[in-house]
Amino acid sequence: MTAGLPADGGGDRPVRIEWLGAAVGAAGILTVAWACLTEWGGVVHGHPAYAVALALTVVVSALALARTLRRRARRGGWRAVARIALALLGLGGIAFLAWARPHTAVEPALTAAQTDHAVVVTESATRIVLEPVAGGDALGVLFQPGALVDPRAYAAVLRPLAEAGHTVVIAKQPFGIAFLATGALEDASTSFPGIRGWVVAGHSLGGTVAALEADAADEDPVAPAIGLLLYASYPAGDISGSLNAPAMSISGSRDGLATPERITASKADLPPGTEFIQIDGASHAQFGAYGAQSGDNTPQISNEDARAQISQASLRFVNNLQP
Repeated sequence: MTAGLPADGGGDRPVRIEWLGAAVGAAGILTVAWACLTEWGGVVHGHPAYAVALALTVVVSALALARTLRRRARRGGWRAVARIALALLGLGGIAFLAWARPHTAVEPALTAAQTDHAVVVTESATRIVLEPVAGGDALGVLFQPGALVDPRAYAAVLRPLAEAGHTVVIAKQPFGIAFLATGALEDASTSFPGIRGWVVAGHSLGGTVAALEADAADEDPVAPAIGLLLYASYPAGDISGSLNAPAMSISGSRDGLATPERITASKADLPPGTEFIQIDGASHAQFGAYGAQSGDNTPQISNEDARAQISQASLRFVNNLQP
């Protein structure tokens, strides 16, 4: 018997990859725990797709750990290759869940997302609705949040629109990705048949999707998109000749993501007559209430000042439209 080879003969050592499965299982459970402990509000109040994915990850990770601990070392071959491939696939899924961890809303958005004497707030799996207590008019506002942002984060900046008599629908996006919620306007139109015209709005990536939705629905015979409102955002392409609705772009001079240069460049892609408003000193994250954001600049005005200016400009734009 040759020294160093397995006692059962042959030249192949057992390929001990069982601990790879254990590592992946542990990583899955730790990632879920981290997401829940740090951003629980965003998990609970976001679209259920992320919460379901977290739950499934815990189950699969626990099963992988249990199976690994029971299994004896096995030889190589195609089974080993398959197990390695599954482990890599699992790591990819875990990495996606870590990336998709939401930015949870903070005050004053949390208070603004509560019903009071002026506004009724209701929440479902796919949207948050702010409706005037006295009943809304025929103009609605559909809002697409920024990427990975808790939809409640926009309640404070949008609440003045509801207080002025307009129904506001904030979409919940699967995994916080606006491109996975492109049917939000159609769903809102079906759910609120009394709305005869919609202002489609959005922040950051949500604004990009809002531009697509508005462009597609501006000639809807039932409840058309009658306005496009962009928060620190711009269209993905040229809609200057196809969008038959007024538009407003509100941005911040201290935005580190939708920079002033990018907003200026977007003027060619928006219809002639689009109103551009720059909030001096405002940053990207000040269009919502979810804390600081990676890649953004430090604002030079308070959150209260930025929010007041954004709400005031939005209200003026919406109030000037007729459904």
